[in-house]
Amino acid sequence: MKSRHTEFHEIKTVLKEADEPMTAREILDQIESESFDSSHQIATILGTRAQYGDVDVIRERPYQYQI
Repeated sequence: MKSRHTEFHEIKTVLKEADEPMTAREILDQIESESFDSSHQIATILGTRAQYGDVDVIRERPYQYQI
């Protein structure tokens, strides 16, 4: 099992390469790891990191995330 820090690093890499806001589903589709089971898991990690200012959350439907 990977640590949350490692999981966030994988997500962050996808967001940086995209250079535009993405939904959790879009991130899941782009990620090259089997560490993630669902877009909900990605959204949970990003929501937690947003509390510390590491991620910007665009509160539309669906939510989008950017670095």
